[in-house]
Amino acid sequence: MTAQIWIAGFVGVAAIVDDLARRRIANWIPASAFVAGVALQSVESGWRGAGSALLGTAAGAAVFLIFYLLGGMGGGDVKLMAGFGAVLGAKQLLEAALWTAGCGGVMALLVISAGYLRQLLKKRTGEAVAEKGARRADSIPYAPAIAAGVWLSLVPKT
Repeated sequence: MTAQIWIAGFVGVAAIVDDLARRRIANWIPASAFVAGVALQSVESGWRGAGSALLGTAAGAAVFLIFYLLGGMGGGDVKLMAGFGAVLGAKQLLEAALWTAGCGGVMALLVISAGYLRQLLKKRTGEAVAEKGARRADSIPYAPAIAAGVWLSLVPKT
């Protein structure tokens, strides 16, 4: 369990920094999670662990694949969740996906609220406000929500 926390911490921080700085997640980040996850699961549980890591990887990719295909999520996010799937295994990955959805919802609410407050402030100060039809949809970097969801799934339940 401690190795999972260290791997999730390292990979999560790297993904967050990269996603916030470049709005992309470099391939080495989810690849590192995958390799570390397969190695960890294999050392802890042998072939059964390796199978669990591979199943977790498939589940991680499948969880966000539909959102990627619909254009609501980037490929790096899908690969990151797949990499975390190797670290967590399929069962714990599904819990992490639920936490991730909740964290993503809170992030979206904060971004929408901040935009609304920005518009109100612009109106009060007399600055030009873009027309509603001309507003561009801001995307939200999703690596922070994914990392937070994974970290929350690793919190001991006592």
